[in-house]
Amino acid sequence: MLNISMADRLAIKSILVIQTKYIGDVILTSALVRNLRLAYPNAAIAMLCAPGLRDFVVSQNIADVAIGFDRRGHGRSLPQRVKEFSTLVADLRRRKFDLTIDLTDSKTSRIIHRSIGAPLRVGYNPPENPLKFWEVQPANIFADTFGHGGAHYLYRYLSPLEALGIELREVTPRLEPTPVGRSASTQILVQSNLAVKAFVAVHAGARFEGRCWQPERFAAVIDEVYATTGLRSLLIGGPDESATAQAILNVAVSPLVSVVGKASLETLTALLADAFIFLGNESGPMHLAASVGTPVVGLYGLTPPDIWGPFGVLHRTVEPPLPCQCVAPDLCKPNNPGGVYCVHRLPVAKVAQATRDLIDAVRQQANETPN
Repeated sequence: MLNISMADRLAIKSILVIQTKYIGDVILTSALVRNLRLAYPNAAIAMLCAPGLRDFVVSQNIADVAIGFDRRGHGRSLPQRVKEFSTLVADLRRRKFDLTIDLTDSKTSRIIHRSIGAPLRVGYNPPENPLKFWEVQPANIFADTFGHGGAHYLYRYLSPLEALGIELREVTPRLEPTPVGRSASTQILVQSNLAVKAFVAVHAGARFEGRCWQPERFAAVIDEVYATTGLRSLLIGGPDESATAQAILNVAVSPLVSVVGKASLETLTALLADAFIFLGNESGPMHLAASVGTPVVGLYGLTPPDIWGPFGVLHRTVEPPLPCQCVAPDLCKPNNPGGVYCVHRLPVAKVAQATRDLIDAVRQQANETPN
């Protein structure tokens, strides 16, 4: 653990957080940034993130500056990728960061981390994937794999605080809808005849196909929830999830609205804050719903809820029984959370019961809360 005096902390003017993974990872990282702001009040904080998340990162005040980097390099030739990488490193070096923190913990991020050359460089020891014999650990400050004694992945992203000798003061990721997002959400709800805190936000997609529960089963739960509680549902998701949303719309018999592919992340943040509860697969929108304080029903396959579950809100998580009776032996990739279809084994009755239980718990809590 590094002991830095208050005078030294005040002298740190610029911090870079390297987090080029997915939106759920960025949301969990927001808790780290809140603690960094408290510890380094004079520092501007930048984040290296996926290009599509730059506006979200800045509008939600997760960082002051967002710098885009596509770590996957899809659709670009090797010379193009080398040129982009060189331009990025040159730009980052010009910014002269005092402190850099590598949360991505990949081969590429470690090269970037080393190339920037900040005086203080935080990395994980041991890294998530062991270093090759020819690799050099660029960090000079080492964070535990999971700090603060927690198993949830959030604690991995908070671990650099411990390495820097910073007290953990803010644990739960908390985001607030922007005025622009609130205005857009209000307009959507009015057009859809939905009231604030009177609908279920449903996300039936996920980045990995193996995490997606079947659309017809979502439709069955949506219909049962409407029949038993009177709550209508609003389908959310990105443009690449339109086919899944349409499959639900084709089967569901209850009144249903879809904004899949039509709402920006800024608008989606406000819509989730306005929802009564969230129902969906383990994915970024699930973590986004939790970050704005909306109770969550999360559906899981191989990924353990105690590591990737909703954090800081009332929730129910539903898992298939183990050991697994494989439903997709030709498709599943054992021990790969993105390549297994265990979530397909969740029965409708179990998910519907979890959803009703959460609705009852939220209503009971509301009745017990003094006005």
